[in-house]
Amino acid sequence: MLIWIVLAVVLLPLVVLALAVRPVLTRLPQLRRAAVALQRRASEAEALRETAEALQQRAEGIQTRLDTAQRHMMVIKAKRG
Repeated sequence: MLIWIVLAVVLLPLVVLALAVRPVLTRLPQLRRAAVALQRRASEAEALRETAEALQQRAEGIQTRLDTAQRHMMVIKAKRG
């Protein structure tokens, strides 16, 4: 009788643990695909950030050139007028 009690005390938690772990193990492939997709999106976001920084620098350069051109226009108008 004692053997049955010991087996029940040992085996019952193992069965409960197996039942609790089973859904996690069945979802591992989905979780792996999701992790790969997130890594891909992170690399795409990094590329977009780099492109945005390059565009920002280009816009700042164009703004500087525009300011210079406006000053030249003011000098030309001042000379004429």
